[in-house]
Amino acid sequence: MSDLLDDPHPGQNTPEYSVSEISGEVKRTLEGSFGRIRVRGEVGRVFTARSGHLYYDVKDDRNVLACTTWKGQVSGLSVVPEEGLEVVVTGRLTAFGAQSKYNLNVDEVAVAGQGALMALLEKRKKQLEAEGLFAQERKTPLPYLPQIIGVVTSPSGAVIRDILHRLRDRFPRKVLIWPVAVQGANCAPEVTRAIEGFNAMTPGGAMPRPDLIIVARGGGSIEDLWGFNEESVARAAGASDIPLISAVGHETDTTLIDFVSDRRAPTPTAAAELAVPVRMELLAWTGEQGARLSRAATDAVQRRSQRLRDLSRALPRAETLLDTPRQRLDQVSEKLPSALIRGVQNRRVKLLDMSAHLRPSTLRGLVETRRDRWRNLSSRLSLRPIQRELETRRETLNRLTDRLDTAQTTRLDRLRQQLEATDRLRETLSYKATLDRGYAVVRAEGEVVTTKSQATGHGVLEIEFSDGRLKTGISGKTPAKKPSPDAPDQGSLF
Repeated sequence: MSDLLDDPHPGQNTPEYSVSEISGEVKRTLEGSFGRIRVRGEVGRVFTARSGHLYYDVKDDRNVLACTTWKGQVSGLSVVPEEGLEVVVTGRLTAFGAQSKYNLNVDEVAVAGQGALMALLEKRKKQLEAEGLFAQERKTPLPYLPQIIGVVTSPSGAVIRDILHRLRDRFPRKVLIWPVAVQGANCAPEVTRAIEGFNAMTPGGAMPRPDLIIVARGGGSIEDLWGFNEESVARAAGASDIPLISAVGHETDTTLIDFVSDRRAPTPTAAAELAVPVRMELLAWTGEQGARLSRAATDAVQRRSQRLRDLSRALPRAETLLDTPRQRLDQVSEKLPSALIRGVQNRRVKLLDMSAHLRPSTLRGLVETRRDRWRNLSSRLSLRPIQRELETRRETLNRLTDRLDTAQTTRLDRLRQQLEATDRLRETLSYKATLDRGYAVVRAEGEVVTTKSQATGHGVLEIEFSDGRLKTGISGKTPAKKPSPDAPDQGSLF
């Protein structure tokens, strides 16, 4: 009876819970009742927090379910949720007591149906095309013969064996294989890291950087090839500095990497054919070009040899080229001594004529005459300006007279020096210089004798040496007697 009196709410036996207790109970009830579930719906609002956690909504036409994927779970998603995408999410239902909300912790996302995948693919394709990743000017030409080829594919599939076999048949090259998963949740991040890793290599390093990248995978469904439709893979291929060939699936399969890559191959085998030419064809072409070069060089040498022979026949002989210049030189050399003598004589006469007219005494007399004339004129004029002008002109005349005397003296000296130089040249070319070297000039009756027959006809010969002349007689001839100075003058009959 006393317990009833102490109860503040008599007649009620409902237990009381704290807020934390009821929140925990609700959470346990939800997690225990539902466990791991799959929910289908359309992705609504998508938000990525700074911490890396992913928050989004999955809705239908009447209700909305809040979903959360923690940072450590995002990398395991095969499909990243995008607004408007119809998906099937898998996870555990739980409650968040701090806000009295429940949500689904999602660790797996799958696209609901192939139509939704194609719609998502078309959306991404339009987005990347709008950014210019598909433009032709961004694409890099493939190297003609790469030294090293990097292959991004599964190391255990038939694709890598086909590529290696085809490269070995066409033109063996060094191949670097970057093993990746070609489908599933790990496909997109591994392919992205492989493309970026090849580009990060240092050319000529311990692990050399490839000259060409091939991203290859065999055929499959759209779900199997979906990793190559991820935006990260497409952007990594578009940003690659190394030329890239995409060979994903068969010829009818199309992925986003095909539009971004520098060249698309319908099959992995075709990618190997695009990467290298056929070695035997190159050898045959090189041999053919070498033969053509040899023939062309031989023909060119033969044509030029024939042309040279034709030109050589038209040229005159070398020994006849100097005949005319040699004759002209002989003629000029014969005329040179007499021409020099005449030139010296003409200049001497001209110098004498000029010196006779330009004697300093004559000039001084002319100047004195003009000076006297100016004095007479100045005595007649009483105007001071005229006198000053006369004085100025007198000073000018005196300066000109002095300059004229100096110029005349200088000119006479120069002409005298030229005359002396010419006379020295005349003496050098004269026969007297020859006499100083031991030669002599023979004369008979004042004429120069140059042969024995001319000398025989005369009884007395006059021989001129460098220091004088000597007369002598020839044996067998009686020299003409000179009249004695003491003989009486007989006079002239005429």
